Amino acid sequence: MTPLIDSPFGKAVLPPKQFRGYTKFSEYIPMRDGTPLAATLFLPQGSASEQRLPTLLYLTRYWRDVKLVAPFNRLIPTERLNPRTGGKISFFTSHGYALVYVDERGTGASFGSWPYPFSDQMRTDMWDLVEWAIAQPWSSGRVGAMGTSYVGMTSEIFASIGHPAVRAVVPRFNHPDPFTDIAYPGGIFNQRFIRAWGEFGKQLDLNHLPPEFGPLGRFVSGVQPVQGPDGAQRLEAALRDHQENGSMVHHRLLVTYRDEVQGSMQVSMDAMGLQRDHPMPFDSDVPIFGWGSWMDAGTADVALRRLRAHSETVRTAIGAWNHGGTKHASPYLPADQLPDPGERAQWAEILLFLDAYLKDAPNGVTGSDGVFYYTLGAETWQRANSFPPPGTRPERWYLNADSRLMPTAPPPASASGDEFQLDFAATTGLKNRWWELSVVHNSTVEYPGRQAAARHMLTYFTPPLEEDIEIAGYAVVNLFLTASHPDFALFVYLEDVFPSGEVVYLTEGQLRSLHRRIAGEKSSGSLALPYHSFRREDALPVVPGETARLAFALLPVSALVRRGHRLRLGIAGHDADTFLRIPVAGTPVIQVHHSEEHASYIELPLAPRG
Repeated sequence: MTPLIDSPFGKAVLPPKQFRGYTKFSEYIPMRDGTPLAATLFLPQGSASEQRLPTLLYLTRYWRDVKLVAPFNRLIPTERLNPRTGGKISFFTSHGYALVYVDERGTGASFGSWPYPFSDQMRTDMWDLVEWAIAQPWSSGRVGAMGTSYVGMTSEIFASIGHPAVRAVVPRFNHPDPFTDIAYPGGIFNQRFIRAWGEFGKQLDLNHLPPEFGPLGRFVSGVQPVQGPDGAQRLEAALRDHQENGSMVHHRLLVTYRDEVQGSMQVSMDAMGLQRDHPMPFDSDVPIFGWGSWMDAGTADVALRRLRAHSETVRTAIGAWNHGGTKHASPYLPADQLPDPGERAQWAEILLFLDAYLKDAPNGVTGSDGVFYYTLGAETWQRANSFPPPGTRPERWYLNADSRLMPTAPPPASASGDEFQLDFAATTGLKNRWWELSVVHNSTVEYPGRQAAARHMLTYFTPPLEEDIEIAGYAVVNLFLTASHPDFALFVYLEDVFPSGEVVYLTEGQLRSLHRRIAGEKSSGSLALPYHSFRREDALPVVPGETARLAFALLPVSALVRRGHRLRLGIAGHDADTFLRIPVAGTPVIQVHHSEEHASYIELPLAPRG
């Protein structure tokens, strides 16, 4: 038995490898309606005929395998072209797992059409894929699923289909609620990513290489056909089916409400998320090992929502990674810092989790040991049974005159507020948390130039802190304001200001004012967070000239802010390189109030120290 090295999740023991090498082959798997889905299988080499293996399913729309140009197609296995993919396949097959990569219906070399993400047909196909897997002679009858981003989403949907053979899933950096988690955070269209992602998918469906392949594109000619003398012909036929696919580029997903039916797709974004199957997302008894990052879109919030729903069967890791966990993304560390933990250690943790449920391994790790989370600034990992950790308390800091953020409410004679014309040049740059194609480029998350960003924001500063504070959870802003326009966007940033003046981004939240109605509260440990439905029936435009309240949570974070530093609260009206401009014309002027009657504040979740 070999100790698991460099893991922040405990002193678990990694089982020895059972196999060396693997065999690879591909075939079409017929669905109940006769549509063939292309699959590539990796089985441990040397497994005896009587051995039974658990199966890990990967359902993807990003090509399950690629075809290499000559002479490379004769020199190297395609999975070795990407060391991360090849390393993961070698790792899990060596520990006794069968891996099955499947092109989703209407994508890759599979037949059929892909109308939009996460359709009802996908769920039917998932059931059929599980049935196929457990009928194979090498199958133990137990199935798991894992993946990152879109494939992380499909892995979580496997847990929701109700098939008894699905025993554990590992969704990583995914978006169970596509509306708020990635496409419309705060109700504001994430146009840069969604349009680029749509174009990426369109090129794949045409069997063209997207530019995001970069240098790898010199070796790749397209998707890999399924083996057999008629593989190329069947691929051509499948590609003709793909001409019926829905295109995110064409649809553009330009909607205002989550329950609004998008014209060309004839479906709402509500119909794409996990919440459509159940009254609450994550309504599944299947054990889940969820992964997210404080610096990656809304994936940390996803991991915490899942933990709150099923704390007894969910294991959670929230780090300081880019999308996919391949790079370190702590804003306090250099951009070339190695991820903590690295990818092999991440795979090892996943293996121990899967072993517990797919093999009944005594050294496996179950989902009952809480949440492991990384604290920015301290650059250390912590563990808690829940999050925010026990003892966390809310502390209010009030907006005051002269750009001050104070622990006391404004005095009776204070000025009524600060006038601010929304500046549509405000931006967080091209490598922020919302640019998830960074996983293709293997780049990290960066927020440069935050000190200069103040020119485009309304800012408030605390005095230098008298002691270290640890922010752990969801900060909540409560803003009273008047505005010249009925509909606009607000972006709020919480940042750490060093004594030198350097500014480090910690987290953010945003809200389109049209969605300001509070439709209820959702509990987060000791905090009750304002909940916005983003549905048409709850629309509440601001009445120009009248005082309005905008209350919303920032994305969760764990961060240590040192004594002598200050906190900066920044309020902007746009993030120019990422989101859709709201309104599309005109320049709203707002007045943020900080009077006795209308005391605006931010409430920070402070974890106990010492």
